[in-house]
Amino acid sequence: MPVLSRRSAALLLLGSVIALPGTAFVTGHSACGADESENVNRLTSEEAEAGWKLLFNGKDLSGWKNSNDQPSKRPVENGTLNPHKCGGYMLVHETMVENFQLALDFKISPKCNSGVFFRTFSLDPAPGRDVGFNGLEIAIDDTKTAGFHDTGAIYDLVAPSKNAMKPVGEWNHLVLTCDGPNVEIEINGVVTTKMDCDEWTEINRRPDGSAHKFDIAYSKHPRKGYIGLQDHGADCWYRNIKLRLLK
Repeated sequence: MPVLSRRSAALLLLGSVIALPGTAFVTGHSACGADESENVNRLTSEEAEAGWKLLFNGKDLSGWKNSNDQPSKRPVENGTLNPHKCGGYMLVHETMVENFQLALDFKISPKCNSGVFFRTFSLDPAPGRDVGFNGLEIAIDDTKTAGFHDTGAIYDLVAPSKNAMKPVGEWNHLVLTCDGPNVEIEINGVVTTKMDCDEWTEINRRPDGSAHKFDIAYSKHPRKGYIGLQDHGADCWYRNIKLRLLK
């Protein structure tokens, strides 16, 4: 499969970037420690050579805005982005992307409800809807189950094979690969979720015939769009946000 081959090639080339579950996720990074600030929100020479770009510099909101096309009302805090109270439905990066790998760290608060949006197009919501209907969402929630609304799910569409998230207050590592119709999500080194958008030909129906909330046939949904970090009423911190375009 194209996603797997490209993903595998990237991860082999970036052996210092993605680690096994339970280990540090980026060379020199500890899961938690006083000296980690000098190692986060940076590219290694290997990452730069492999084509990764840093989307968040850890210092300011350069490249980011809320989904209302306004500057975020939430400043950078301790080298992290927090979309909660940003002034819009989500905090979005200004660049639209199509085929790519996204890597980031996230940490949840108690009762957290957040998410990572991708292929969000456009930022103008349809009447009576929020902008979330314009993209797909990787759910991030303070739960321990593995359903359609739990961490790692493609929200309301594809449930993860397991909930691979760490407890509240610990950093997690997420890798998203979008390559044509193929979407793959990895949480803490575990591939939890896959979706072939070409199989999603009916509105409100999954390929197995079960119902979901979106009146969208994802085989026809735009494959180029914005990446966003959702504000759904609780703190969620993001850092080490890195992007690699796929050809």
